[in-house]
Parts: sequence; structure tokens; C-alpha cells
Amino acid sequence: MMRKPMLIALVAGVFLSSHLRAQRVAASPVPAIQGLPAAARAAAESINPEKIRAHVRFLSLDLLEGRGPGTRGGELAAEYIATQFALAGLEPAGDNGTYFQRVPLYAVHTVEDKTKFSFVPASGQPIDLAYGSEIVAKDQTGQPTADIDAPIVFVGYGIRAPEYHWNDYAGPDGKDIDVKGKVVLVIVNEPPSDDEKFFKGKALTYYGRWTYKQEEAARRGAVGVLVIHRTDLASYGWDVVRNSQAVEKSYLEGDPTATLRAASWIQHDVAQKLFTLAGLGDLDRAIDQAGKPGAFHAVELPVRLRAHIESRVRRYESANVVGRVRGVRSTGNAVLYTAHYDHLGIDPDAKGDNIYNGAADNGTGCGILMEMARAFAQSAARPPHDMYFAAVTAEEQGLLGSQYLGMHPPVPAGQITLDLNYDMLLPIGIPRSVNLGGAERIDFWPTVERVAKDFDLAIEPDPTPGAGHYYRSDHFSFARVGIPAFSVDEGELFEGHDQAWGRAQMEDFVAHHYHQPSDEYRADWDFRGNAKLARFGFVLGWLASEQPRPIEWQPGDEFEKARKASEVSH
Repeated sequence: MMRKPMLIALVAGVFLSSHLRAQRVAASPVPAIQGLPAAARAAAESINPEKIRAHVRFLSLDLLEGRGPGTRGGELAAEYIATQFALAGLEPAGDNGTYFQRVPLYAVHTVEDKTKFSFVPASGQPIDLAYGSEIVAKDQTGQPTADIDAPIVFVGYGIRAPEYHWNDYAGPDGKDIDVKGKVVLVIVNEPPSDDEKFFKGKALTYYGRWTYKQEEAARRGAVGVLVIHRTDLASYGWDVVRNSQAVEKSYLEGDPTATLRAASWIQHDVAQKLFTLAGLGDLDRAIDQAGKPGAFHAVELPVRLRAHIESRVRRYESANVVGRVRGVRSTGNAVLYTAHYDHLGIDPDAKGDNIYNGAADNGTGCGILMEMARAFAQSAARPPHDMYFAAVTAEEQGLLGSQYLGMHPPVPAGQITLDLNYDMLLPIGIPRSVNLGGAERIDFWPTVERVAKDFDLAIEPDPTPGAGHYYRSDHFSFARVGIPAFSVDEGELFEGHDQAWGRAQMEDFVAHHYHQPSDEYRADWDFRGNAKLARFGFVLGWLASEQPRPIEWQPGDEFEKARKASEVSH
């Protein structure tokens, strides 16, 4: 892949020269900010909304075929971004002196009519499960067939959280139950709490994410996971689970946490059948008991899971695009800026428009990333430490490009002081508020608050803390290896409008355009807001880079341990 740099350079140059028209209205100026040199302020001021517009328009052309990872359109997008990095003066920071970090992937599609599941009791007749309506699954191993005949172990919420004195894998004797070669049965979400010191109260921690439950089971040698779905606990219906599993799912080659032969979900009513078969009584009563401290212990059921899973497997390669702006000092306190460039590609079975152009998601984040990179690279003053810019792949497949970059960063994770991520910022005007979920978890938070105030940006709280949004965007891939990280997102308040207007714009986009072919570039979009948030991020990154010591997580945060380990390792 990546064999057409001269062609893409030509296309990029012609496109930009023909579409960089005069800026219609200036974006919000950069305020005078304590600690920000005049040259840095001038560089931030140079961020141009019309250059962001040009990048978004190109990336969302039909020519790029929805930028699916491992496709021609995805390669074209990566080449375009690499060319822009080169034109701006960034140094390559990928593999072997290039801008590209190769990401090896494989995609799995379950063959539904050939996949069979059943519960087999110690005595009595097996219960066959209807694939799709009662159970869905993926074989994470990337093999065409998998056969399972293993005991089922009920482990409550499937969580081991020492900081909360919680261990669902403990048996009646207090020792961890052995689940190697077995299938674990887990409840979706996490123990309910109103106490912010216990699983953060109403806010969802990573322990409540189904991805954590699968990873923990895999670490313990389980061959499968059955996640019990209950709509009120999951906050989404079975149709969401069914639809998400009906499509191809990609995994990283060599991912040590993707080893389950049956990463599965089962309907609540099906789980009740299993409980009845095992003689455990009422499922909802068991769920209630499993959420109370000291009231639950893991138990192996007198029932086995028997399964035959067939999969279509496709192996492919994509790439992260990584560039560097060299700082005055090149060790420690580096800042990483990220945005994903992939989208959903083409749906060959759809009638009419079948290209998922992804203009807002995430052409906007990429446009911001490239324009910030240009501003840093062409600044009259070098930043205090190195700045890295990464356009990552396969976000829509499960944050896989950023996960790979987190596992293989351009410098050790302990030397990166902050990651700032940009994802889907609607170009609908100049924001007066921002959502910075997770920024309050790091000791850089007072500076973030001060700079937001200087930019006339109110910081909005997360409106749905129980949804766990922090764990569903690329910044999470860096947080989990210890790097302080959060996304910069617009809030609901925009100049000239009340908050209800901004909320209505967001709701309309999600309802009618999000992950739809209609997420296309519009000539009437106003990119001044994108430029304002790019300038905001520029200033935050500069100030983070000149901190006298690396940014840390707040004491007791779930990522503090990973941060300390990363600092020791480098």
C-alpha cells in the first residue's frame, strides 16, 4: 500500500490551490494567555478555517470511497494526510523513516446460518439457541471455524477492581475460581452506586464496558464470554447488539486480549432459561445480589456451552499517519494530537447513495489536525518539547489504530505528557462552550479551565455520564497505557443562538446523518468554530509541553497505575 505519493501530492496541491478562497469571516482571535509566547500566539492565530474546509472537502469526496481501512479510499486518505504533513514541514514519525505506521488487522464476519449454540445440562435435554434473536457472537481468534464444549461459570459483573475491594471471580472460599478453558457468564454494566467513591457513582467506569469484561476473561484463559443483556442496564436495546454483531468486526493481529473463541451476548430471557436449567432460580434477583458488596461469589454451573462457530476471515493492513514537529528539547513532555481518518467505506448492498463519506465524522477532526500541524511546523518559535500528530485508522472498527499506536508510540508513553483528540466537530458556527470529558481527571485541569475561560468557552459537564463516552473514543487508547488524554469537543452553546438551538443541531445530525451516507460536505458549513477549537487545542498543547514536570492523573484515578508504570519503564 501507499505507492502513489506523487499522484496524491499533485491532487492535493491542485485541490488546495483551487479551493483556498479568501476567508469569509475571521475565526475568534487568540487571547493573550499567561505563559504563551507572542510567537506561539501568532502561530495559533494563523490557523485558518478555510484551510480546514479544504481538507474536509477533499477527504469526503466520493473519490475516497468512504475511507474504509484496508481499501483504496483509505489508502488515498492516508497518502493525502502524509502529503500535507510533508508540505507543512513535519518530520516523518512512522515506520522506517516514513509517515506510515503499519497496522496489521483481520476482519471477522460470523456465518450465521452455519453457527450453532446450545446449553447442555448435566442431565436432561440440551436447549438450542436461535442465532440473532437469542445469541450473537464473534470468534476473536481469526480462525474459520471454532468448536466449544466447556463449562459455564457465572462471575457476576465479571469485574476485579482492587481499588474498590471488588472481585467477582472469587469463589466461596475467597480464592479466584479457575476459568481457564471455560465460558464465563457476566452481567452487562457494573454494580449500581450513588457514591462517587464506589465505581464513580452514576458515571460509568471502564469496568462496566463489555470490552473490559471480555479482556479480563481472556487474561484468565477463558475460551468464551456470555454477556447478559438487559435493556435498562445496557441503556440500549437488543437490536443495537444484534446489528453491531451482524457486520464484520476487525481485530489487531497479536492482540493478547482478543483470544476468545466466542465473544458472545445473550438475551435476558435466554439467560433466565440458563438459570432455570442450572437450578439458580430468578435471574433478576441474582443480578440484584451480584451488585451488593459481599453478597456474591462466583459459581460454576452444572451446564455446558456447546457451540460451533463459522467465520469469514479477511486479513488486511492499514496505517496510522504520524508526523513530528521538533521542539526545543526532544526528551520528555511531548504532546500528541490525534484524530481518526477512517470511516465506514462503501455498502455494496445499499440502493442509491452507498458511500459513507464521513465529512463531519471525522473529516473535521482530520482537518483540524492537519491545520494545527501546519501552524506548529511553521511557527517562528519552536515548541518547548516535541509535538506529534497522528491520523489514526480503524477507529470505527473499535479504536484499533489508536490502540496500536498506544502499544507502539513514537516515543515511550512515559515521555508523552498529554494526548488531545478531535472527533466529529460539526461546522455550524462559533462555539461558546466545550465538552472536555476526562480533562478533570488530570492535574492539568486548572490550566484547562483557565484557558477555556480566556477563550470564552464554558465547560459543559457530561450530560450522560452513565454512557461511558470516555471509553469510546481514541483518547482512551492512550489513557489505558497511562498517557493523560481527553477529547476536545464543542458543547451546545454557539454565538447568536441559545443552548436549545445547539442541542437541536446535534440531535438532528445524530438522527439523520451520523454513520449515514448523508454525512457529506456542505458548502454552507461554517468552519470558524473548528478553527477556534483548533486554536484552543494549540494553546493547551503548548502550555502542556512547557510544564516543569509531566502531567499526571489525579490520585486514585483508574489510569494512575499505568502512568506510574510507564514513567518507570522509560
